[in-house]
Amino acid sequence: QVQLVESGGGLVQAGGSLRLSCAASGSIFSINAMGWYRQAPGKQRELVAAITSDGSTNYGDSVKGRFTISRDNAKNTMYLQMNSLKPEDTEVYYCNAQVWSSRSSMGDYWGQGTQVTVSS
Repeated sequence: QVQLVESGGGLVQAGGSLRLSCAASGSIFSINAMGWYRQAPGKQRELVAAITSDGSTNYGDSVKGRFTISRDNAKNTMYLQMNSLKPEDTEVYYCNAQVWSSRSSMGDYWGQGTQVTVSS
């Protein structure tokens, strides 16, 4: 079994910064793509940013130039540096990872979510 645990959410004023972390643990052989998603009540979950195992990145249009995704493969941990935060960034942020538990078994896992609130 694999667990993803997010941390780093909280309350910040508009224009401020937060850094989210997502640590994977459990039965891990290797991790493919990892990503951050966010969801507000009544809305669909949307991609914030994604990163492959070799470091290629992809960002949602609304966060380009403000957010930076990174990962530390040795620690099985992913990060999201969020700068110039806006009130519309207020959502629950979820981490996602495609994890190989063995050479023949891969699963798609989600964290429990962390709340980010940006005050105006």
